[in-house]
Amino acid sequence: MTRILAIACVVALVLASGFLWLAPTSGTVVTAYFDKTIGLYSGSAVRVLGVKVGTIDSVTPVGGQVKVRFTVDRDVRIPASVHAVVIAPSLVSDRYVQLTPAYDGGPELPPNSTLSRDRTASPVELDQLFTSVDQLSQALGPSGANKNGALSNLVDTAAANLSGTGDSLNNTLKQLSSAASTLDHSKGDLFGTVNNLSQITSTLASSDQQVHDLTGRLADTTGFLADNRQQLAAAVSSLAAALTKVQGFLTDNKGLIQTNVDNLAAITKTLVDQRAALAEVLDVAPTAATNFVNAYDAKSGSIAVRGNINELTYPPVMMVCQLLQRSTPTQIPATLADLCKQIAPLLDGTLHLPSAADVLSALQQGKLPPLPLPLLGGGK
Repeated sequence: MTRILAIACVVALVLASGFLWLAPTSGTVVTAYFDKTIGLYSGSAVRVLGVKVGTIDSVTPVGGQVKVRFTVDRDVRIPASVHAVVIAPSLVSDRYVQLTPAYDGGPELPPNSTLSRDRTASPVELDQLFTSVDQLSQALGPSGANKNGALSNLVDTAAANLSGTGDSLNNTLKQLSSAASTLDHSKGDLFGTVNNLSQITSTLASSDQQVHDLTGRLADTTGFLADNRQQLAAAVSSLAAALTKVQGFLTDNKGLIQTNVDNLAAITKTLVDQRAALAEVLDVAPTAATNFVNAYDAKSGSIAVRGNINELTYPPVMMVCQLLQRSTPTQIPATLADLCKQIAPLLDGTLHLPSAADVLSALQQGKLPPLPLPLLGGGK
């Protein structure tokens, strides 16, 4: 019976140990290594932004450093780049571990992570501060820098130089403060200028080959000018003499030049007024010139042309009326024009006079033109 009870107790212990081993922890376990942890104990708080999010489980010295194991609440998210800092709110209060920065997105710190010494920090202790002050005072004291009175002489000289300059020193500090404020207010423009300069230098760096080519060409140009400086000087001298003569010419002929300019203005105005006619001439002139060249007979030295005068095909009276309307320099009276329009059909329709084209054709054939019968002497 005793043996059975002992076996049951052992089985119960094994099951309890397994349950504790397999049961999920209450939070994220993290191990951090510090150079020292004065005032930090098991049960001290772990905080984020001053809010408690966990508890220190153990503080164990390991060689020249201290191993601190703590647990963060399960619902608290810790960034993968977190740092651990020992915070001392006052000289005598309990200290705690501050995790920074707070999580605001990105990868999270996995469970059972370890923070090495480069990711932890501890506060400077008061005895360390006193030790540093003591070392500084000894370095500046009679056994150190002031062994021969050098430090005292420096203080006395500074006091003598600054004596009576309190107002000036005060104004200088105020002006420096104003300058610092101005720079602070203009930091956007200042950084913008620096950014623009950075872009310019980057552009020049990326265009190094083009800049090199440009400087090379400038060097070639300056070398060419240097080699031909005598010719260049002679050209400049000649240009100066020519400009002097031009100035004298303009002075002597100022009136004539003004008259010519006025006449040129009138000619220009005429050309502008006749721009439609000029455009027509420019359109027709090439064809007319080609026709003239084709009409010239080099063997006989003559020009072969054929008149295409439509008015010659009209009856005589109507032809005269048409010529009067088109060739007179001034507009003929409306009464005469109306009279021509009324008489021409009557005469041409009654007499049946041959047109100028008919007369020319008959004469070329050696015949008389077809005149009306009364004009031929009784119709014979």
